[in-house]
Amino acid sequence: MQKNKTLGSMLIIAGTTIGAGMLALPIASAGLGFSTALAIMVVIWLLMTYTALLMLEVHQHAAPEATLNTLAKQWLGRRGQLVANFAMVFLFYALCAAYIAGGGGQLQTKLNHALGINLAPQFGSVILAVLVAIIVTLGTSTVDKLNRVLFTLKVVVLGSLFFVLTPYVRGQHLLDMPVQQGLIISALPVIFTSFGFHGSIPSIVRYVGIDIKTLRRVMIVGASVPLVIYIFWQLLSLGILGQASLMQSAGLQGFVSSVATLVHSEQISTFVSVFADLALATSFLGVSLGLFDFFTDALKQQNSPHGRVKTALVTFLPPLGFALFYPQGFIMALGYAAIALVVLAIFLPVAMVWQQRKANASSSYQVKGGNMGLALAALSGVAIIGAQLLQMVGVVPAIG
Repeated sequence: MQKNKTLGSMLIIAGTTIGAGMLALPIASAGLGFSTALAIMVVIWLLMTYTALLMLEVHQHAAPEATLNTLAKQWLGRRGQLVANFAMVFLFYALCAAYIAGGGGQLQTKLNHALGINLAPQFGSVILAVLVAIIVTLGTSTVDKLNRVLFTLKVVVLGSLFFVLTPYVRGQHLLDMPVQQGLIISALPVIFTSFGFHGSIPSIVRYVGIDIKTLRRVMIVGASVPLVIYIFWQLLSLGILGQASLMQSAGLQGFVSSVATLVHSEQISTFVSVFADLALATSFLGVSLGLFDFFTDALKQQNSPHGRVKTALVTFLPPLGFALFYPQGFIMALGYAAIALVVLAIFLPVAMVWQQRKANASSSYQVKGGNMGLALAALSGVAIIGAQLLQMVGVVPAIG
């Protein structure tokens, strides 16, 4: 049973990480060249895996059901708790609203085509939100089982894409170097957010229990699967189109159209569309599960049918409302996603571990690197926020 939970937890971490944002990676990396993009991805993967392990170091001193709300209050006091809660709710509500708006639109289009009728634009969003809310309310085990099916389908679709596209890869394209140094700064927030899964860690701890050896394996393997897939995806996308063609692509649709034209296959668009749907579904499940468990802890709800329904309403109604009536507000908020994720995935784990070690709490598990590791992680977070702000004010070129 524990092995079954371990595998499922790894796939939840990987599924949450590999969201629809993966499709933005080729556009973000277009001006970097493959070797530079690879170096940045590996560094960010190391950073995010390190801070995930820091979270485990903090969790060993708390109950299995503790979330960031409880952990931040325990080690950072009331102010730390408020910062943690704001970052968590802001980021995850924004993500859920974007998933409901984007995924609802795709679902509505498919339903209209399948049923031969013209449904209201909001219908798909409501159906998607209700379906995910039911699945998450049923518990982590249900999310785990469905996520396994969706993740397997996602790997099959990716495998099909790799099979079709690999013959078109040209080695010389992979030797391109950055065309402009500012593009390295611009790409940092996009690549960073492509490795975000930390909001789901408390749900995994609750599911697996305080078994540090198993949880450590879950974090390392769960974070490594996306890295491997991203590397192959970058090899394909950068190796097929080359730097010049990629930079001229008008966003994601331009990228997909360019690849489909090059390989003379309309199936490419279908594969990418199916992958985007599956990526959105697995990431939406992981994000909403993390937010659901966060509210269960923050609102002190009982783990009963009545309590879980109340938590589901708090989790899904606000982002559904924004997706239906004011989507541009929360879609715009995604521009600040990297900043909120830095707070959630870097600053808070570093600060909590710093306080924990300062208090000389007896730890059976301590992440290697000492204070130097904590300082480097914090500085990396500052650099990513700086890169996001420089892009927002136009000092460095915008991505896409």
